[in-house]
Amino acid sequence: MPTDNNTPRPDANADADENNSQSSPQREKLTALRHALLHIHKTLLNIERRDYERDHGAVNTGELFRLVIDDPQFAWLHNISEFVVRIDETLAGKEPVTVAYMRESFVLARKMFTPTESGDAFQKKYYDAIQRDPVVVMDHA
Repeated sequence: MPTDNNTPRPDANADADENNSQSSPQREKLTALRHALLHIHKTLLNIERRDYERDHGAVNTGELFRLVIDDPQFAWLHNISEFVVRIDETLAGKEPVTVAYMRESFVLARKMFTPTESGDAFQKKYYDAIQRDPVVVMDHA
C-alpha cells in the first residue's frame, strides 16, 4: 500500500536500550493497540462494504479485496492498515519495543481516531462513521 504523510509513523528506534525483553509491558500494550486497530478496521470495513453493496450490489470476498485496494470509497481505511503494518514490523523486529515507541503509537492512535468535522480526511470520514453507525460508537468507547 502506498504511504502518505498522514499515516502515523513513530520512531521505532528511540530509546532502544530501555527494555530487551520480548514480553515487556510496552510490547503487550502495543499488541493490544494492534488488536484494537484491527477490530475498528473490521467494523469500518463492514460499514463501507454495506454502503457499497447498497449502491452497487453484493460483492464476494475477492471483489471486496480489490475494492479495498483500488476503490476511492475504501481508501480512507488505508491509514489504519498501514499503522497496523508498522506495528507488526516493530513487533517482528529484533529490537525491543521501547517505552517511547509504545507511547508515541498511542498518542498517534488517539490523534488519528479523534472524530471531527474539521480534521484531516480520515478524521472526517471517521466522524461520519460514528454519526451513522452505533457499532462504531461502541468500538470507539
